[in-house]
Amino acid sequence: MQTLLQFVVNGVVVGAFYALSALGLTLILGLMRVVNFAHGEFYMMGGVLGWWTTNRLGLDFFSGLVLVAAIMGAFGWLVDRLLIERVRDQGEEAGILLTIGLSIFLSNTALLAVGTAPLKVEGPMAPGAVFIAGAVLTKARLFAVVTCAVLMAGSWLLIHRTRLGAAMRATFQDPMAAQLAGIRASNIYACTFALGTVITATAGMLLGSIYSAQVSIGGLVSLKGFVVVILGGMGSFAGAIVGGLLLGLTEALWGGYVASGWVDIIGFLLVIVILVVRPYGLFSRRAERA
Repeated sequence: MQTLLQFVVNGVVVGAFYALSALGLTLILGLMRVVNFAHGEFYMMGGVLGWWTTNRLGLDFFSGLVLVAAIMGAFGWLVDRLLIERVRDQGEEAGILLTIGLSIFLSNTALLAVGTAPLKVEGPMAPGAVFIAGAVLTKARLFAVVTCAVLMAGSWLLIHRTRLGAAMRATFQDPMAAQLAGIRASNIYACTFALGTVITATAGMLLGSIYSAQVSIGGLVSLKGFVVVILGGMGSFAGAIVGGLLLGLTEALWGGYVASGWVDIIGFLLVIVILVVRPYGLFSRRAERA
């Protein structure tokens, strides 16, 4: 029983990162209808910049996190205004090709800048462990899970309880009507892309403080992000959270009891099973987004 509990705790930790990362993806997909294949590279950039701010600039974790969020927010804004906006009305294929190209450019640029070695982000917590009903959880992991939960709750409140969130939802439901109401659609699109970028990069920095950041991680993060989004339902906020936790728990239990070498495959098998039962995902309504 204690072993099972430990696997569950480990799964929740990993699932929280999956959920937060996928939340950035589903925000851009669900509200903007942009299939972002550079998602994993945004995650990677968060980890690399987290390492740079805490190791090269000497900032503490929290100051570094604020700086990384500001940099990635500005970067996301510029990507939308300079790149995504140019292909917004040309169909999904143009956006897919553009983000694939952006992904290749970012991964190769990071490879030239920092190389292939793992990069450890200086964490915010002193070494130590917390015991939960016999399961062991390091303070750093507990902090990261709590931070993920706070960020997810904050994102939901921003989208559903603020004027900016109302403008976002109005713009993506009916852009023409939103513009007639005085909403500048171009700014809303850029804000949304920037928010999704910040959320994803924050997940990368948090995970880099527990394990390490690697330039090569982008492709795997993108794949698992899409797995989570498909599991939960395309564009569903709650689906991204539940899908992330479900994937994390499934991987932890499968790796612990069946075969640890097959952990990355189980997510795709889970997608097949879920789509047989729920073709549009666990929380998807065909007309609902975010």
